[in-house]
Amino acid sequence: MEYFLLQLFIFLAASAIAVPVAKRLGLGSVLGYLIAGMIIGPFGISLIGDVEVVMHLTEFGVVMMLFLVGLELRPSMLWQMRTPILGMGGMQVVLSSIVMAAIALWALPWQQALAVGLILSLSSTAIVLQTLKEKALMNTAPGRSVFSVLLFQDLAVIPMLAFMPLLATLALGEGDHHGSVLFDINTLPAYLQVIATVLAVISILVLGRYGSRPIFRAIAATGVREIFVAAALALVVGISLLMTVVGLSPALGTFLAGVVLADSEYRHELESDIEPFKGLLLGVFFISIGASLNFTLIGDNLALIAGLTAGLIVIKWLI
Repeated sequence: MEYFLLQLFIFLAASAIAVPVAKRLGLGSVLGYLIAGMIIGPFGISLIGDVEVVMHLTEFGVVMMLFLVGLELRPSMLWQMRTPILGMGGMQVVLSSIVMAAIALWALPWQQALAVGLILSLSSTAIVLQTLKEKALMNTAPGRSVFSVLLFQDLAVIPMLAFMPLLATLALGEGDHHGSVLFDINTLPAYLQVIATVLAVISILVLGRYGSRPIFRAIAATGVREIFVAAALALVVGISLLMTVVGLSPALGTFLAGVVLADSEYRHELESDIEPFKGLLLGVFFISIGASLNFTLIGDNLALIAGLTAGLIVIKWLI
């Protein structure tokens, strides 16, 4: 218990110091969190040790962020954005995947090159959305364009994750599937996996559209704020568990739930209840990313990493 409290104190103190300094220097809070993580991490002054455990916990901040983004997007607005989502987002993912895979073919087998291309076509939704919100760009034309691309990338993760085991089977000659801790969906026949996945998504849409309002109405009638907060968190956690069981992204599930609840009369209460938890977990998530950077590995391969990073930025900028 004392060790957990010490680690928690270090994370919170680091964010409280680094973020104001970064904001004062015009760097933004995300970079402040990352720098704080670099300093206190195992390759800095080693104030924290097991970064992976913390990262798995704080990834829930990304899930909450996508839920809040969904709450700001009414289904009608999402339908109006269908052209930039499918057109701009689709072209970005497809072209980036093809170009990256073609370049990786010089050094890797085609299965690994294709996997690299698919992965490098994606971006960090958490970092980009946080930056757009801080700079008040979400409701501008460029902000909506960027969000369209990010949203398509999040959707594209689903077929990519389904395709990766096939690539591994082709590359290694055998599959090594890992399912949910609660239930391994890979033990089911393929058609049942598809049915279970579709039913999970439909259940989220039905619950958000028809089931959530009477539930929240009954909770709001009690007048106890803490119960409403608990119900909001339970909703996000429950959807995340359901998505994990069927092998989908928890962030995508909570985003869909947020979109369905965007027209709800309890939208503002949900936003105000979840926002503090999202901000705290997301900040610690960025710190854990900074702490996980291996400066020894980076130093030993500095020229290669710098060249690959610059090449990646230039190619994606051109696309």
